[in-house]
Amino acid sequence: MTDEGVVFEEIRELCRRARAAARRLARVDPEAKETALRSMAGGIRDGAARIGEANEVDLAEGRHKDLKDALLDRLRLTPERIEQMAVGLEEIAALRDPVGEVVAQWRRPGGLEVGQVRIPIGVIGIIYESRPNVTADAAGLCFKAGNATILRGGSEALHSNIVLASILREAIRSCGMDPDALQVVETTDRAAVGALLKQNDLVDLIIPRGGKSLIKRVVEESTIPVIKHYEGICHVYVHSAADLDMALRIAVNAKVQRPATCNAMETLLVDRAVAAEFLPRIAAEFEHRGVEIRACQEAIRFISAALPASDEHYRTEYLGLTCNIRVVSGMDQAVAHIEDYGSNHTDAIVTESYEAARRFIRAVDSSSVMVNASTRLADGAVYGLGAEIGISTDKLHAFGPMGVQELTTKKFFVLGQGSLRS
Repeated sequence: MTDEGVVFEEIRELCRRARAAARRLARVDPEAKETALRSMAGGIRDGAARIGEANEVDLAEGRHKDLKDALLDRLRLTPERIEQMAVGLEEIAALRDPVGEVVAQWRRPGGLEVGQVRIPIGVIGIIYESRPNVTADAAGLCFKAGNATILRGGSEALHSNIVLASILREAIRSCGMDPDALQVVETTDRAAVGALLKQNDLVDLIIPRGGKSLIKRVVEESTIPVIKHYEGICHVYVHSAADLDMALRIAVNAKVQRPATCNAMETLLVDRAVAAEFLPRIAAEFEHRGVEIRACQEAIRFISAALPASDEHYRTEYLGLTCNIRVVSGMDQAVAHIEDYGSNHTDAIVTESYEAARRFIRAVDSSSVMVNASTRLADGAVYGLGAEIGISTDKLHAFGPMGVQELTTKKFFVLGQGSLRS
């Protein structure tokens, strides 16, 4: 058997174990799942030193491979981020269990009762890059929703992911449940991804998290349904009726608070009516924080340090300290720009006009539309969903931050009294 064949069989066996564990997990009561999730959180805290040591190995290897600063930041697990993983698991534990929830029920003529109830999706494969905190977030959310999870992290986070998975699996085992509900692909062989994407009889859903090339490969090769987002090209529009002090705070936060994230602002749209007053102020703030500005010709009149922006710049997810600025003639042009260049992720308006806010919400077809709030707030935890498994820019079957409810599906139940079809 070729090496690729060996990898395929290893992945196949891993998926079989996950499928068997998923059947058992679907029947576990909410209290037992909550206990296991709290045990996972405790394991993260108790194993913080082990996690940190493994992460240092990954960071050292990443620096040796000349990974960009943005990727190293995504990879890094500080003590605060390790604690946040534990807190995230506790927040997931405290959420209402979605499995078994009756979401609708109605009576048909003749007395037939029809309803829908939430059930787990089954086995979910998650393919991701860099961020090892995804290991804990994804495992916790999928577990809460009654799904088995197969995690395939990037090679750059291998040591961190292996240690995290071993801690989480041990917590599941200690609570009397099948640890195969959480599986990690430990090989860095790229053939493992291809093998996983062909297990459509054992895996129900694939969720890729990472760069455009990874997601493109997953979409092209998978025989399993995929939920994805390609990019986070997010906008903030400063409307003519904006409070400019508020707009300044929001724009700075959206760009610089953590620029390597998918919900960071990449383009700032400024209404012509306030451009002369606002642009010098935002330019000074960006210069102070080391942000390179790419701007349209009209904006450059007010920002001498700006470089010209091209069509390609408006289509770029920088994930760093570069920002596009464009002056627009009003709401229509702002919305048209977002339609042309946006990625259906997160877009914001700053305005004191109630009507403008309502119009923007209706017109912008993004998974999160913000009013007087930073795009950085587009996040499952901020929304009260618990740690998110990702932000979907697809519309089937989830759109926006994906929490536990988005990791379930629904089935019909029908109650009769000897009912027959005539």
